[in-house]
Amino acid sequence: MSQKINLQKVEEIIWQKLFDFLEQRYLLNDKVLKNNSFLKQQLQRIIKEEEFIFPEKITATLIKKVINRINGLGPLQDFLDDDSVSEIMVNGYKTIYIEKNGILKKTDQSFYSEDELLNTINRIVSRVGRRIDKSSPMVDARLKDGSRVNAIIPPLSITGPVLTIRKFSRHPFTLNDLRQIGSITPEMEEILMTIVREKKNIVISGGTGTGKTSLLNAMAEHINKKERIITIEDSAELQLPHPHLISLESRPANTEGKGEISIRDLVKNALRMRPDRIIVGEIRGAEAIDMLQAMNTGHQGSITTIHANAPLEALLRLETMVLMGSVDLPLKAIRQQIIGAVEIVIQLKRLSNGQRKISKICRLIADPESRENGKYILKELTTAEND
Repeated sequence: MSQKINLQKVEEIIWQKLFDFLEQRYLLNDKVLKNNSFLKQQLQRIIKEEEFIFPEKITATLIKKVINRINGLGPLQDFLDDDSVSEIMVNGYKTIYIEKNGILKKTDQSFYSEDELLNTINRIVSRVGRRIDKSSPMVDARLKDGSRVNAIIPPLSITGPVLTIRKFSRHPFTLNDLRQIGSITPEMEEILMTIVREKKNIVISGGTGTGKTSLLNAMAEHINKKERIITIEDSAELQLPHPHLISLESRPANTEGKGEISIRDLVKNALRMRPDRIIVGEIRGAEAIDMLQAMNTGHQGSITTIHANAPLEALLRLETMVLMGSVDLPLKAIRQQIIGAVEIVIQLKRLSNGQRKISKICRLIADPESRENGKYILKELTTAEND
């Protein structure tokens, strides 16, 4: 048996011994469980009594890991504290993957049991007023730092409870940062600053994990500080550096199936709040028509993101989402709405080495002919080399 497995077994033993002790002494309460000094003292005593002999550094690590399981997120805590880790993926309680510097890697960490993982998931989602159980077995939530959380449990997940955490930098990227790491060229940086300052309506398109939210955050730095911005998201994660910012978050239905507030509801309400710009974290459904109408009725400089692999595909997906809203409009009229609303499409891609890049910045031509024919004409303002 390897030392790593031995250490994890020791960790589990002293964790269980600690809880047995607290239970016997009727000390299983929040006041005691949040007293890290007391917990550390008891763990040191247990390690000594069990005659576990390790170097001081390993002993300190064991104690830290056990306390993390009580007051933090257990085996995930070290990854949450590591700024170089961008994503954490728990595939059942025995398997944890991370993404570090764009590369996926299986870790040697795990939860003790399925129950411990479920308790961790419940601890996360309950803090933001969400729930997860057999009647509602999937949920989107967020951590205190804004990191995005998705969880799905049986019976939907055959693997057991699955938890995915998309971390966000404590210091959001700027356009200058993105240029320095090679995600954008100097020419792209100039174009992005210009289209934001000129209040162009922008759609940021890309696949999962291509950096759409990071780019949106970076671009928002160049919005005029006198403007009023309203952001709308399923789970609030945007970190816009702006003084006049209102952040709205959707709400799922309660246990009786009531009380849901959708992205579409929030977009409609935002129009009554005198916004200069509306930013929707991600367009996924029927709210597309309301976002387009906002762009078409004077809310210039609005921005949203969409999952698509090419600029034209992004526009075609917008069409589909408008139709999801049971809008009684012919396809030609929907295209005319999109042509009149969207001015810029930015396409992101992720390379095989994990690097995220802008591959194209396109302008959607809105001349009388394209409007009349309902035909998309995209003109590339710039493209990545070798794209």
